Amino acid sequence: MRPMAGCTWAAALALAAACACAAPAAADLASQQTQAEQKQATLRARIDVLQKAIDAREAARKDAADALRASETAISRIDLQLRNLGVAQHRAQTDLANIEKQITAEQVVLAERREELARQLRAEYASGLSPWAALLSGGDPQQLGRNLGYLDFVSQARARALAALRAELDRMAQLQTAAANRRADLARVATETAAQKTKLLAEQKERAGVLARIEGQLQVQRVEAGKLGRDDQRMTHLIDDLQVAIARQAAEEARRAEEARKAEMARKAELARQAEQARQAEVARKAQQARQAQLAAEQARRAAAAANADNGAAQENASGLQPRLTESSTPRLTPPALQQQAPETAPPPRQPVAVAQQSSQEDTESPVHGPHVSGSGLKHGLMMPVAGGVPQGRFGLGRPDGGVWRGIVLRAPAGAPVRSVAAGVVVYADWLRGFGNLMIVDNGQHYMTVYGYNQSLLKHVGDPVAAGDVIATVGATGGQVESGLYFEIRYQGRPVDPAQWLAQ
Repeated sequence: MRPMAGCTWAAALALAAACACAAPAAADLASQQTQAEQKQATLRARIDVLQKAIDAREAARKDAADALRASETAISRIDLQLRNLGVAQHRAQTDLANIEKQITAEQVVLAERREELARQLRAEYASGLSPWAALLSGGDPQQLGRNLGYLDFVSQARARALAALRAELDRMAQLQTAAANRRADLARVATETAAQKTKLLAEQKERAGVLARIEGQLQVQRVEAGKLGRDDQRMTHLIDDLQVAIARQAAEEARRAEEARKAEMARKAELARQAEQARQAEVARKAQQARQAQLAAEQARRAAAAANADNGAAQENASGLQPRLTESSTPRLTPPALQQQAPETAPPPRQPVAVAQQSSQEDTESPVHGPHVSGSGLKHGLMMPVAGGVPQGRFGLGRPDGGVWRGIVLRAPAGAPVRSVAAGVVVYADWLRGFGNLMIVDNGQHYMTVYGYNQSLLKHVGDPVAAGDVIATVGATGGQVESGLYFEIRYQGRPVDPAQWLAQ
């Protein structure tokens, strides 16, 4: 029994030692838990501070982006105003030149008339038809009165002609002054507008610098690929919305075309019904005429028979009159009027129902034209939107700042003309985050072309454009550093490789 008791005692001692060792381990775990909670609280506090800093910088970035948007939009409008002012200045210069030409011509005519008047006065003096000479001549008073009246009429006519010519010259001078004032006003407005543009360009540069600094501060707090992804999503949503709007419009136009077709079918059916009624009325009229002609022929036949009977009785008494009576009675047997009124063989009646059904079938089988579109899609070998543009990026490959190339960037100097690659209608012309001054053209057949980073937008929503029309100018809007044109081609809302469509 002693050995077992020793073992039990040893086990008890071991258990007590284990319990003694377990107590410090539990205390350590509790301490570690407390430290972890403290660290978590500190981390959450730092996260809150960082999030507040990110929110503040994002707000500052939004304010800077809005200010940049306002500047770039104003520059675009001023460029359009300068373009229109240039056209107006050219017209004013042309009008002024035309007025000056008219004034010169009128002055030449005035000089000719003055010279003619001088010649006439010299001729009158040489001929002695002066009113003073006529008064002193002592000639016939009547002849003297006639000469004086003639001279007065000629003098008044000359005075009126000269007065009209002077009035025309005065009017031309007024027009010249007005045209010159107009040209001066246009020049003044153009100068002021150019000064505004210079000021806006400076503001744009300053605001772009502020935005660039803010972007540099945020670069460590966010991922550029995410921004590009959001920009692409906005672009995709925009194009999807446009596609839906275009499809809705096409459906509405198709509905209107169908209603017009049905109305035309109803009109043709009504015309066929009216034509059938007119034909039936004409057949009834001809039948009535035929019946009247038959009745008249029967009456004529009976009268001829009675006349023949009377002639037979009269031949015994007056045989010499038989030829005359026969000749006089013969026309009553077959009068020419009755011969002309004899009915012709009536044509078989037509089938109006069949005709109407055939017309309806032809209208049904005729092609129904779809809604009118300004573009007929795209074809390979399109012109370059910017002449001499240097392509940057390749469709479908990764961008150095993150994301994937959905289009290409054509590097070109600021202000270079941007031309539409195909005919279509402008469906978007406004500033869009990530793309600056953006223009989208619906080219028909589910094709759209996208033009971004523009300095100025020269077309409005709804304007039709032809291939080669200048629609914008190259810029560096939307936060870009280097000027260029961002160009995309989309089919059914999805981007396609522009290199496969543009002429290289």
